[in-house]
Parts: sequence; structure tokens; C-alpha cells
Amino acid sequence: MRRADRLFQIIQILRRSSRPVTAAALADELEVSKRTVYRDVADLMGQRVPIEGEAGFGYLLSPDYSMPPLMLTPEEIEAVVLGAQWVAGRSDKILANAARDVVAKITAIVPAHLRPFIAEPSVGARPVVQRAEEETIDPAMLRVAVREGRKLRLRYRTDAGEETERTVWPVILGYSDTSRILVAWCELRQDFRHFRTDRILEADVLGESYGLRPGELRRRWSTWREAQLHPSGPPALR
Repeated sequence: MRRADRLFQIIQILRRSSRPVTAAALADELEVSKRTVYRDVADLMGQRVPIEGEAGFGYLLSPDYSMPPLMLTPEEIEAVVLGAQWVAGRSDKILANAARDVVAKITAIVPAHLRPFIAEPSVGARPVVQRAEEETIDPAMLRVAVREGRKLRLRYRTDAGEETERTVWPVILGYSDTSRILVAWCELRQDFRHFRTDRILEADVLGESYGLRPGELRRRWSTWREAQLHPSGPPALR
């Protein structure tokens, strides 16, 4: 990796992290020595890049630091194209069109020598070979409820064919190759549950929010999920 590329990548690594990044972690990702990292960080600081921290503690990039947002590497471009291909082939119409629009915007802005990485990328998403069952609800409505922290009232058909009504606090709408899963806190079960969207018969966004500060429900779900993956660890939050 050229030194100029390495300096740029250090900024990228620091920009994506909200916690101090150690020289060892930087060296491991960049595949260089810690001594090289110390020298590169010192050079960046000398160029007035607002990096805080020191050896042995870790480094943080000031959140106020700005750089041209589309100084993309070929790998970053192909990562975006790969993700856009996957979304366009597996999501609802709104997200699929948004994915295509993102690629079109990047194509219009990046330098000409980078456009072949968009037109003929070295990576690609597998075409969808099996479609999910037909859905009766609009995934866009579910995403709005997640973003706005609004409760949902669902009429849901279980795997056994039983129909139930639930009031849930939506956390995230997850996508797989063949289905979508709404992760939510279920007031009926008093626990987190996964709801396949092709089994949601009706869904209404309620005017009532679930009353937690921003990010709190997601944090609780992350703790719950960690407990499910590692049962010997700390108990899930309730």
C-alpha cells in the first residue's frame, strides 16, 4: 500500500470508530508495524488533521473533521455496488430503487478512472432463485415505525397457523435472501420476538411511542441477542 493511501486509510478507520483505536489495531488492519503507525499518525497531526490520543491509549478523530465524501477506493466502490445489487434484488420497490439511485449518483460523481469498477465490478451478488411468499403489508411502513420509535399493532399468523394480535415495539427490519423479519419487543410475551413479514396479516402504526430514549431499545435488543448467542454470558435486560 502506498504511503498516501495508508494515511487516507488511517483517517477512514478512525472516522468509522467512536472509540479510541489503538496503534496495534491500526497496524493489524493496515498490515504494517506499530512503529509505522506511530510515524504516520504523527505526520497526520503535523498536517493539522485533528487526531487526539497517544501511544498506549489509542487515537480518536474529531467528529468535526470533514473530507471530500467521495474520495473512494476501488474496494469501497465495489463494496457499495455489491451491497446495492443485493438490496435491489431482495428488498421492496422503494429500497430497490434507492439502491439503484445510490449507484447512479456515485457513477456521476467519481472520476472517470473509477467508473469501470462500477460498470464491471469484480464482485457480484447471487441472483434471487426463490421468492418470498406474497406479503400483505408495506415494508416502508414498518421502517417508518422503527425510525420514529412508534408502536405497531399486528395481526399475525404463527407457524402453526394460529392468528394472534400483538402490540410490539419495532427494533429493526432484517432482510435475508428469501424473507424479511421484523424484530420487536412484544408486549404480549414481554420479550423480544421475530415476526416474519409474510405472516403479518395486518399492521397499523400507532400514535403512541414506546417512551424510551433514542437508542435504548436497540441497546436492550443487542444485549438480549448477545445472551441468546452466548447463554453463559450476562442475562438479557428486561
